[in-house]
Amino acid sequence: QLQLVESGGGLVQPGGSLRLSCAASGFRVASYTIGWFRQALGKEREGVSCITISGSRRSYADSVKGRFTISRDGAKNTVYLQMNSLKPEDPAVYYCARLASPCLGVPGVETIFGSWGQGTQVTVSS
Repeated sequence: QLQLVESGGGLVQPGGSLRLSCAASGFRVASYTIGWFRQALGKEREGVSCITISGSRRSYADSVKGRFTISRDGAKNTVYLQMNSLKPEDPAVYYCARLASPCLGVPGVETIFGSWGQGTQVTVSS
C-alpha cells in the first residue's frame, strides 16, 4: 500500500513560518524524486518544489524561492517543506507526491507518480 500523508498546516500571520511534513508508507522517499504542490482557492494545482533522490538538487517555483526549503529525512521516511516569510498569496492546500520525472525544474502536476494524498491547509491571515 502506497500512501503519503501531509501535515503541519495551520493558521499563521504574514511573515510567519510553518513546516509541512510528508510522511510516506509503502515506499522509501529516498528512492524517488519527491515534489510539493499547492492549490489555492480558484486556482489550479501547481508545483512548488522538488528534491532529487540524492538530495543534491532542489527546485523551487519563483514565487517561493528564497522563502521555502524542501528537505528529506530518510530515517523517518518523511519529506519536509519549511515555509518562511509567508505571504497573503501563499494560502492553499499543500500536497506532496512522488514524481516520474527528474527534478530539473518546478514539477508539473502531470509528472506525479501515483496518487494524491489529502493535503494540508495553510492559511495566512492577520
